[in-house]
Amino acid sequence: MKEISHSVQNELENFYSQSFAVISKGESEMSGENGSNRFPSPFNVPTPEGCEGWQDLYPYYYVFSEDRREFEDNRFWFQDAMHHPEPIYPFDTITCESWWVALGEMNTRVFIVPPALGIDHRVLNGYLYISALPVPNPDDIPVRVGHFMERAGYYYQHWDELYAQWQAKAEEAINELKAVRVPDLPEMEPINVVVEGRGLTSAYDLIVAYNRAVENMHKMWHLHFEFLNLGYAAYLTFYGFCKQAFPGISDQTIAKLVSGIDVILFRPDEELKRLAHKAIELGVADVFKQTVNPNEVVATMSASDAGGVWLQEMEKSKDPWFYFSTGTGFYHLPRSWVDDLTVPTIAIRG
Repeated sequence: MKEISHSVQNELENFYSQSFAVISKGESEMSGENGSNRFPSPFNVPTPEGCEGWQDLYPYYYVFSEDRREFEDNRFWFQDAMHHPEPIYPFDTITCESWWVALGEMNTRVFIVPPALGIDHRVLNGYLYISALPVPNPDDIPVRVGHFMERAGYYYQHWDELYAQWQAKAEEAINELKAVRVPDLPEMEPINVVVEGRGLTSAYDLIVAYNRAVENMHKMWHLHFEFLNLGYAAYLTFYGFCKQAFPGISDQTIAKLVSGIDVILFRPDEELKRLAHKAIELGVADVFKQTVNPNEVVATMSASDAGGVWLQEMEKSKDPWFYFSTGTGFYHLPRSWVDDLTVPTIAIRG
């Protein structure tokens, strides 16, 4: 790795020190002695009528507690309404807990982000609240800058190579999930369980399948944060450069400067556009004027040769692009497109 000049490192140290000062100032103002400059304490937020005892639904470490009150009451907590807009099913804490761990680990112990550790989580009245965790001691930031430059710098200098490697790892994780087989629980175990002295039943196989699915989610979240925050950091660096080099440039203009990249997240939408054009090309677009009920669309398409060709095109798009949640992807309840074609058929009609 190329040596980082002292001037660049000094600039980074100053930047991160200023960032820490801003964070610390905000927290200090929030926790003023008279409480006039702060949002309500999470310990003073009332429980909605009929929801008494909601805390018992969640792990002890996910709720505000008296033994951590001094720490928790002096943090700035905000509802994570973007990812978790609705109350969290207790089961679904598996999802946010997995990114809680992965994000914190990548910031704190992998890339050593200079001013920040991870993001803390708490549930209040069923909603997820999060709080950014700054490095406690600002004197540690200069040392962390050196580690960050070495570690993040390696990724930036080998981005294409490491991204190709990441894509292979992500596809491997997807295939591992597809390979998980969830067994039925029969009224009576097969005789071979007895004659082979297996000792392990379908109940054990079910537990194994469940654990593999949860482990797979943790694995994907770790892979997610391997690159995500480095991408954000690169964009913020570019953003800062544009603001300095072109005073008065708007945020939207800066965003447009990087909008030409091929983002795989948008591919499902592109597939729907492709299917819409294919319906016009095959002369079956009127089907979507008649109905957007998925079952009716499939039945009508199946009645003609052209419609059959269109259905074949849809099958090509389904794997993997229809494995896309109709919700935020953080709750178990919303179905994916591949399970419920309602959203795709409505979108194709336009």
